[in-house]
Amino acid sequence: MSVSTPEAVLPLDEPTTTFADLGLPPSIVRKLAEKGVTTPFPIQEATIPDALAGHDILGRGRTGSGKTLSFGLPLLARLSGARTAPKRPRAVILTPTRELAMQVSDALEPYGDVLGLRLKVVCGGTSMGNQIYALERGVDILVATPGRLRDVIGRGACSLADVEVAVLDEADQMADLGFMPEVTELLDQVPPGGQRMLFSATLEHEIDTLVKRYLVDPVSHEVDAAQGAVTTMSHHVLVVKPRDKAPLTAAIAAGEGRSIVFVRTQLGADRVAGQLREAGVRADALHGGMTQGARTRTLADFKDGRVGVLVATDVAARGIHVDNVDLVLNVDPAADHKDYLHRSGRTARAGRSGTVVSLALPHQRRTIFRLMEDAGVDASRHIIGRGDLFDAEVAHIIGARSLTEVQAEAAMGAVRHAEGEVARLNRELERAREKATELLEEAERLTGRAARERGDDPAEAIAAAAEARVLAIAEAEREAEREALREARRAEKAARADAPRQHDDRERGQGRGNGFRRDDRRGDDRRPFQRRDEGNRGRSGGSGSGGSGGGSGSGGFRRDDRRDGTSFERRPYGRNDDNRARGNGGGFRRDDRDGGGSFRRDDRDRPSSSYKPRWKRDS
Repeated sequence: MSVSTPEAVLPLDEPTTTFADLGLPPSIVRKLAEKGVTTPFPIQEATIPDALAGHDILGRGRTGSGKTLSFGLPLLARLSGARTAPKRPRAVILTPTRELAMQVSDALEPYGDVLGLRLKVVCGGTSMGNQIYALERGVDILVATPGRLRDVIGRGACSLADVEVAVLDEADQMADLGFMPEVTELLDQVPPGGQRMLFSATLEHEIDTLVKRYLVDPVSHEVDAAQGAVTTMSHHVLVVKPRDKAPLTAAIAAGEGRSIVFVRTQLGADRVAGQLREAGVRADALHGGMTQGARTRTLADFKDGRVGVLVATDVAARGIHVDNVDLVLNVDPAADHKDYLHRSGRTARAGRSGTVVSLALPHQRRTIFRLMEDAGVDASRHIIGRGDLFDAEVAHIIGARSLTEVQAEAAMGAVRHAEGEVARLNRELERAREKATELLEEAERLTGRAARERGDDPAEAIAAAAEARVLAIAEAEREAEREALREARRAEKAARADAPRQHDDRERGQGRGNGFRRDDRRGDDRRPFQRRDEGNRGRSGGSGSGGSGGGSGSGGFRRDDRRDGTSFERRPYGRNDDNRARGNGGGFRRDDRDGGGSFRRDDRDRPSSSYKPRWKRDS
């Protein structure tokens, strides 16, 4: 029985395009082969020939599709064989973030070395003096963020008058971060007639304006859909309760391989990273509040595998290129679909597979589902309940069969972390004891020496010092006990004060009705307070008894209502004549007194002999 092979599986004999076929210099091709890079990605195969020919390039492709070599290798080839003047680079590559600038430089530097070309990163968070010194010596290719490059140019340390090739990488991210004014200001300084290359995941609004303004008859290349719905990336939404979010985050992040966890704020990144470490996960935070050195070390630890989970904010993680990221976990939802796609682009890079998981609280479900639709992503949706068994797909992601197992693993991770902390503190305590013993011996030696110099008995001096030390230690222990007792009392007092409030909150939540609102009244019809400027609607001409007439019943009351049914108007000071005219049947004002003698607040300023202060009249 013969088995026929379908024709669809026979493309093995088809010729494969290599970097040598694209027209790159042999030295670059050899260096690529040394690194194991022999076959170009689709965006590279489409872009490199046109870029070598000097055309303006408009490249559109998702993050991780290989765009850096698409513009970097032709740029290096075009600049080789010429000299660069000090402070006047011949090519500039603009990136939205410093991490991306460093990664672009790291990716292109090996190939620049074989051609004798120098690259320099100019970005914030690093020494401007070193950057200016490098420019004075001469830099062929400047990889820069827009803000720092503008500052360097403002100091007269750099000029773009000799730039032949200008590249904008991740242009849509520059627009999202508000860098377009700086970008246009820099591109206006580049002389016309050179080559322009712009790469972006989307071509919306400001990006389209840049294309029309600065690119001349660009050759467009689009690889991978902007929506990012690739077959090698699976998307999942897990609807969880707030109390289950932290253990699920730890369970998902503790899986094998590298993971990037996205949060919205810097404080959130530090908090989640700390929670993961307490659960036994090797995690570290990356955000804009860290120094550049700390960010570089954290990223290096993540790339080298010393840290398995990176907890990052959107801005810090934009443009991060790390190979073999298996999972992206969105603890906080992305702000919009573009941010979601940028997050998702950290995995499934260069044709590899990856998983994107988003945690959604119940009130966030509609927002996240709408975000998925805007991103063009078909995500599977799972509702996680307490104690329920997971389906096979969720169990594969989380690594557990039920939520109870997740919580048990999180608890055991916390136990391991606590035991590790105890061991660490014991080691520190032992070191402190050894140090104390050494210091005690040194103190006794010096005490005896000082006693001998004074002519006293060294033994007596050492004994007296030891006795004083014992007393001091005892007093410190008693003070510690008193402080612990005070702390316990404060905690007990706070618990007692908080207990009634929690009880009331529970009763209100259960609908027992023990709470009250300001508009609740004793009567059956509950009405809100009347506004002060409203009239006494429904009153019976001011003659009602007890406020029961004319529908006033159990409704609201005003400040001008009195028990006898009468009312008064709030009048400005100095209208005592009206009060006297009304006699005793009306209301009263602040300037009326029981004794019949009244005075106005401005009477005290009158030069009248009949006026006496209250204390003199009483006396």
